[in-house]
Amino acid sequence: MPHHILVADDDPHIREIICFALEKAGMKTLAVPDGAAALQAIECRAPDLVVLDIGMPEMDGLEVCRRLRHTSDVPVLFLSARDEEIDRILGLEMGGDDYVTKPFSPRELVARVNVILRRARPTPKPADDRQFSHGRLALVPASHAASFDGKPLVLTGIEFAILKGFLARPAHVLGRDMVMANAYAANIHVADRTVDSHIRNIRAKLAAVGCVDAIETVHGVGFRLGKCGS
Repeated sequence: MPHHILVADDDPHIREIICFALEKAGMKTLAVPDGAAALQAIECRAPDLVVLDIGMPEMDGLEVCRRLRHTSDVPVLFLSARDEEIDRILGLEMGGDDYVTKPFSPRELVARVNVILRRARPTPKPADDRQFSHGRLALVPASHAASFDGKPLVLTGIEFAILKGFLARPAHVLGRDMVMANAYAANIHVADRTVDSHIRNIRAKLAAVGCVDAIETVHGVGFRLGKCGS
């Protein structure tokens, strides 16, 4: 079945461009002009992904995502007219999966949407029948399940893929390029700050369930898996 994408942007021209590009790629879309309408649409029917403009009036995209994360882990791709680092970091820390700056290439936006969708609902493969564990941390890729000491973790598709990459190589130090290669297509460029934001989100979620040493920073090199309560 085609993926159902919700597009929330106050600019009708932008909505039209995004919906045309996504529908041309075989997806179904629903476009709304503001944050309140986005939340109402999600409540009526959960989409597979939300394309969410940060700069909408009255209720901006960050507030929409903040409210959405209370009840849902649906993937979110942020849009913004500003390429300021604070927007990028804040958007990802709110629970976004990726970030695109206006003006954008419709082809790149579709590529990023496809990457997020593949990570959010991976196709089961024989290799993914394995269960990954390290200390008290466990991941089951086939069911997209993660837990620490038996406590479930709610991870976005990108966060799950990053953490799986660490668990697959628990003794290795991974540079930023390798960390994001585990989560994004090879032709998708991701800034270092985006990598750091995803790592920060993963650490925060693990700390909330009692794991304070999940991912260690190796200064000047990258990151490695911590003891994870072992």
